[in-house]
Amino acid sequence: MPMILLSGNEAIALGAYEAGAAAAFGYPGTPSTEILVSLVQYAPEGVYCEWSPNEKVALEAAAGAAIAGARSLVTMKCVGLNVAADPLMTLAYTGVVGGMVVVVADDPGQHSSQTEQDTRQYARLAKIPVLEPANSRECRDFMMIAFELSEQHRCPVLVRTTTCVSHSRSLVTPGRRREPNAVKFVKNDPQFVPLPLWGRKLRAKVEERLDAQGAAASADERLNLIIAGRDTRLGIVSSGAPALHARELFPDNPMLKLGWAYPFPDELIRRFAASVDKLLVIEEVDPILEEHIRSLGIACTGKELVPRCGELTPARIYEVREKLAGRDPALPAPVAEAADLPGRPPILCPGCPHRGLFLALTKFDVIVSGDIGCYSLGVFPPLSRTDTILCMGAGFTVAHGMQKAGEKRKIVGVVGDSTFFHSGITGLLDVVYNKGATKLVVVDNRITAMTGHQEHPGTGVTLMGEPTKSASIEAIARACGIERIHIINPYEQGRLIAIFQEEFANDEPALIISRAPCPLHVKQRISPQRRIDHDACKNFRACLKCGCPAIESQGNAKPTINPFICMGCSLCQSLCKFDAIAPVS
Repeated sequence: MPMILLSGNEAIALGAYEAGAAAAFGYPGTPSTEILVSLVQYAPEGVYCEWSPNEKVALEAAAGAAIAGARSLVTMKCVGLNVAADPLMTLAYTGVVGGMVVVVADDPGQHSSQTEQDTRQYARLAKIPVLEPANSRECRDFMMIAFELSEQHRCPVLVRTTTCVSHSRSLVTPGRRREPNAVKFVKNDPQFVPLPLWGRKLRAKVEERLDAQGAAASADERLNLIIAGRDTRLGIVSSGAPALHARELFPDNPMLKLGWAYPFPDELIRRFAASVDKLLVIEEVDPILEEHIRSLGIACTGKELVPRCGELTPARIYEVREKLAGRDPALPAPVAEAADLPGRPPILCPGCPHRGLFLALTKFDVIVSGDIGCYSLGVFPPLSRTDTILCMGAGFTVAHGMQKAGEKRKIVGVVGDSTFFHSGITGLLDVVYNKGATKLVVVDNRITAMTGHQEHPGTGVTLMGEPTKSASIEAIARACGIERIHIINPYEQGRLIAIFQEEFANDEPALIISRAPCPLHVKQRISPQRRIDHDACKNFRACLKCGCPAIESQGNAKPTINPFICMGCSLCQSLCKFDAIAPVS
């Protein structure tokens, strides 16, 4: 078949399809989202795909499919594995029947994540294999191998990608789809019911499996290979995309490129180390390989030269090379024409309904506990109405903890609609059950917006495009015991401010659902565009306080509204005391 150009995420989807995967589960999270978005195109050929409420649910569902004999896949970003860690640890003991692959996309450099963490640490903790593809071709090929290894060793296999691998594109040779496994659960209590009686025996088997996998990794030249080089004074040990960058910058040096990074291929590492004078370990984020190589009694250079934080781009590996050679790592100067370009920080889009919520909160001296999503951007000026962000669902629970600790000011906890179903319900229940007084807000824009408009349990549509039940945020809140519930369009500033005034005047918990669709998702303006009458405008500049990118002003000139991007949300009009802003007729 002819080669095709695919992103890493598209290639992972292709590999899962060709490997005969029958079921795929996940939760949207950059940089992993496009895997299931790509895989669902194969639904007519028998691949079931779903967005689960959260990563824990997704991994458990994938485990169920694999225990029944199917090949299954679960996808998430790095912080999603924190949520899914509980079932993963037990599944490492019980194992699977059909192959099961856990694809986790790490984010070195924190391009879109609140933490920079290394999924290899989870593989080491769970004692399961981790494969690290370096480009799209390897993404496809390694997925095929991962399913084989999972069935051979009867355990889940982690495939670790990064933002670079997920979103870069390279040529891939597609193949034919393997026939999916027959699905029929076979009862086996000592295997799938890890009570201590049987769990202790499973624990011993995990160690035996780990030893066997380490030996297999040393012998598997599909995944781990030694690349020859004529300058044996220095050998490179690397994996993933940094290995490709290092190969370009150290073209004459031998390299041990690890695609099966854990369990460690000790025999192969020893053999490679014996063939060179010195070792340089180039790995992103944590010094996992480096520490293990040292534990084998092999001297190596690593994080004393290679940065611990951030993405290992070619420029950063170039700096490592120059420092190793004792030279000043002088990088090329920036392009002169671009030297004075302004920074472009992320902002809420024109017409974003979240802007209305945060604009209303600027009227009150309150603490706002935020969450993960587009509404994280409420922290930036001129709104500046987010004070803490911890993790998904913590908008409610951090606020509750502050209130219970005795914080005197009123506290508002904010989560999004997708986050509410992901991990916000338990926080809301905590507030009610433990008699909290926090004011809870769900910013409901009817979609999982920040990752590219994915469906969730409240939208009434599945990933496969099928209509389904639409879970009601307000009905769930009532069932949990919330009595004071308000549903408000955030563009109606007067009403929204009045609701906050009412709720801040009492000590009962309340839920405010700020409900309006994401304009980018529905692809339509909210109302007629606005314009500024410069004759009526006093240049009071209150309209700028909403932070809408459609409102422009150079220096002290009177503001104008850009007609190309104005969505007609009317927030600027609500701020103008001089009636200088009106709809375009």
